[in-house]
Amino acid sequence: MDRAERASRQWQKEVPEVADKLQPMVLLGRLNEAAQLMNRDYLVPAYAEIGLKLGEFDVLATLVRSGPPYKLTPTELYRSTMMSSGGMTARVDKLERAGLVERCPHPEDRRALTVCVTPKGLKLVRDMIPDYVDTQHMAVKGLTEDEQAQLSKLLEKLIKTANNPVPEK
Repeated sequence: MDRAERASRQWQKEVPEVADKLQPMVLLGRLNEAAQLMNRDYLVPAYAEIGLKLGEFDVLATLVRSGPPYKLTPTELYRSTMMSSGGMTARVDKLERAGLVERCPHPEDRRALTVCVTPKGLKLVRDMIPDYVDTQHMAVKGLTEDEQAQLSKLLEKLIKTANNPVPEK
């Protein structure tokens, strides 16, 4: 019995009137635990190997996957990575100190800047990605490819629903 099931049984016993309504609690508990385990045991160690934290890697990877010329405005970056603009500034500052990104003039607006990947940053991400993808495969090896695809589709649907809640009547 996993933690989510144990919690559900405890709630059934403690508050019996909700006993038949706990499936979402179990689902969200398992989803949360899975995310924590994947980060702790697989992803965070992969970032640490190259001296980065999750958010820093996310910024650098977002710039690289955006393709040449590997530059985005801070607004484009924080929208792509789903972090706050304040958090973005701190991450860009750290990456800049490490020589992985630099702030460059905006090509169309002299008052604005873009964040650009340096050759060192591009090499770091490109060299790391094959091992990172292998790490992700190890993290989900308990599921068949069909199960991975099914879970991915279900999570996509859950995320869409969470982003567009239907007003209650």
